[in-house]
Amino acid sequence: MTAPFPILKLDGVLVLGAGLAGLSATLAAQPSKVLLVSAAALGEGCSSAWAQGGVAVAMAADDTPALHAADTVAAGAGLVDPERAALLTSEGPEAVARLIACGAPFDHDAAGRLTQSLEAAHSRARVARVKGDQAGRAITDAMIAAVRAAKGVTIWSNARARRLVQDDRGAVVGALVEREDGVTLVLARAVVLATGGVGGLYAETTTPKEVCGEGLGLAAQAGAAIIDAEFVQFHPTAMDFGIDPAPLASEALRGEGAKLIDRNGRPFMSDLDPRAELAPRDIVARAIHRQRRTGGGAFLDCRTAVGEAFPHHFPGIFAACAAQGLDPRIDPIPVAPAAHYHMGGVETDADGRTSLKGLFAAGECASTGVHGANRLASNSLLEAAVFGERAGRAAAADIGSSRSFVDAEPAPDLPAPAFQALRQLMSREAGVERNGQGLAAALREVEALARVHGEAPTLTTARLILQGALDREESRGAHYRTDFPNLAPVARHSRQVARVATPEQQGTPC
Repeated sequence: MTAPFPILKLDGVLVLGAGLAGLSATLAAQPSKVLLVSAAALGEGCSSAWAQGGVAVAMAADDTPALHAADTVAAGAGLVDPERAALLTSEGPEAVARLIACGAPFDHDAAGRLTQSLEAAHSRARVARVKGDQAGRAITDAMIAAVRAAKGVTIWSNARARRLVQDDRGAVVGALVEREDGVTLVLARAVVLATGGVGGLYAETTTPKEVCGEGLGLAAQAGAAIIDAEFVQFHPTAMDFGIDPAPLASEALRGEGAKLIDRNGRPFMSDLDPRAELAPRDIVARAIHRQRRTGGGAFLDCRTAVGEAFPHHFPGIFAACAAQGLDPRIDPIPVAPAAHYHMGGVETDADGRTSLKGLFAAGECASTGVHGANRLASNSLLEAAVFGERAGRAAAADIGSSRSFVDAEPAPDLPAPAFQALRQLMSREAGVERNGQGLAAALREVEALARVHGEAPTLTTARLILQGALDREESRGAHYRTDFPNLAPVARHSRQVARVATPEQQGTPC
């Protein structure tokens, strides 16, 4: 077939996304050639670099991968795959060793052991950090340096995937990639999707604006199966300064003993859950949401727990507060829930294979089975490292399909005013608390936007989240329906396929 775009035939792997999952996949695919496509400059526009907490890993003397896996399963509210959780936690120490070998400067004590902290829903102190709240940036910078030094890797920065390209049997054989000088059709032996989550679809979010579910939408438009799209985790303690995106007050502060108080200075979490501030994120997020809705306000009081040590123990958070004229050593920090992480995503097997031949997925855009209905704190960077490595290795070993392809056009963009309207809609109707009437109305608004502007990938992803939330008539993990507040007796995954594929178009079964 002829194409209206220049064609680049890559005898190797195309990696879409340059967060920790994409970087890990790129290194693991060696010695195959890799084209790494980043939507922004490397290290920018990805959630990995913004991660404050650290990497959850069972490396302390009183901890084991089995204990870590048990905590992961418990947090996921019935929807975590125990075998995948065991794989994640058992391979965790090796993944952290790889990060250290790449130069990630984790904190160590005087004896040379990793310094590990406690976070909510963990039974052990197992979160490895960098300078208190600098883990994401330090790890990402170390991995970027390793990728830049790797032979056979080409990097396209400030480039966007605009469509997955398929052959006449539905296998993914490449992508349309847009750069400043136009669109290029990149054909590859395999494609690894590592485009991140959906936080940018929400008006209140802690993630970069570039992370708005485009990759997930492109995969769905190609016919990939999407699992549990309704499960969006809202971080309880985004700093409520009216900034978009919102700076994050890490859960590590509550791990250190910081308290949630109302505007009168009264702690409120101990009245709601015996675990108080260290209850699972969905419980804390709903408590703060209701405090703010009823006028009580919500603030994180770090004055006693952290106090004068704040600038040294949590320099990033301290700087974010100082930029807004607030000194957390003296004043409590105003907080609000904000969209933070997507547990759902493209269905994969343990090696990142999706339901479409030639397409692999890793990181937040993937559903590997380890997060269920509610991600355990600080498991995200670990998942990106473990499953990014596995996906990159598997993609490099993939024999690929034919270089034939079906002509395709870039997916339409949603104009800025319509996109902002979509973000407001998602925060209002698919936020911390949801109900059927609001979800159904939101779906109608999404369809109206699509009729005017075309099927933008962001609209596809929003529809998946809304439809999944409407269909799930229960409350489980991060998904809370005010009209169905109880847990269903049987935990079931949701599965959506936007386009029916023939049996020949299906990849390796998951």
